[in-house]
Amino acid sequence: MDFSLLLVIATTISGLIWCLDSIIFKRRRVALESEFSSGQKYRSEPILVEYARSFFPVLFLVLVLRSFLFEPFRIPSGSMMPTLLDGDFIFVSKFSYGLRLPVINTKIFDIGEPARGDVVVFRLPADPSINYIKRVVGLPGDVVVYESADKELSINGEVVSLELIGDYEGNPGIQISRESLGDQEHDLLHIRSRFSPGGTYVVPEGHYFVMGDNRDNSQDSRFESVRFIPEYHMVGKALRIWMNWRWPGDGGPRWGRIGQSIE
Repeated sequence: MDFSLLLVIATTISGLIWCLDSIIFKRRRVALESEFSSGQKYRSEPILVEYARSFFPVLFLVLVLRSFLFEPFRIPSGSMMPTLLDGDFIFVSKFSYGLRLPVINTKIFDIGEPARGDVVVFRLPADPSINYIKRVVGLPGDVVVYESADKELSINGEVVSLELIGDYEGNPGIQISRESLGDQEHDLLHIRSRFSPGGTYVVPEGHYFVMGDNRDNSQDSRFESVRFIPEYHMVGKALRIWMNWRWPGDGGPRWGRIGQSIE
């Protein structure tokens, strides 16, 4: 079950119990307590109400923070290397693209839209229970062309600038390059011996075309299973790494990654 739904249910139930007790049942308990003799012990508050009163403020605070401000995610794969590594824990801004109600995902306040080059978390159109993280490449109305053999990306007839840096971490089979996408520059990887899907893609209105920074090892909009991402499936913009830890048996966290911004 979706965690957001569980959080909404838990917050609602605990809040209702606390509210009903404060309005109705508390007065009855006070009246009963006054009837007891001084020598008798009387538990004025049921254990269920005590738990609801304790947990509701915490659950409500977590619900507000997670739904409207920031939500944590863990990176489970290497599809966004070298920007994000397997085991990175990140904060995602939930308000960058507008405020949405939890669970039903209805936008109640429009703040901004995804920009070219943003690293975004979105719900997979084929299965909204699954979250993906990729980089926005194509905006609504764009024509995106990816030449698999040359590993060349063009948008609306203009080739995206790509500067070769060299071998990635001394591995001659993997190239690291710097791409200029919109106003942003970021590093990405190409595997020399692998050819990922290519083609021409016309982005529909209200949708986005996304790609992983690990271009030859990413399930993204080039694949039919992902393709174009509707605006209402956007969860938020990735902002910062707050922890890195791969398990099991990986030697612990990479301390140098903590606090890095995501560009």
